[in-house]
Amino acid sequence: MKEQVLQAIREAGKPVSAGEVTKILNADRKEVDKAFAELKKEGAITSPVRCKWAPAE
Repeated sequence: MKEQVLQAIREAGKPVSAGEVTKILNADRKEVDKAFAELKKEGAITSPVRCKWAPAE
């Protein structure tokens, strides 16, 4: 799920919220939130705007 979430964020081409990723992937919100938490901890995503996430580059 982490890789799917990260791929969806990359493909969006702009900072996105967890809700937007949930809609893009048509996935369970709890699973997406869990993946977001793990990606944040790993430093794979950053928040350039409040409540929006983008890949860390």
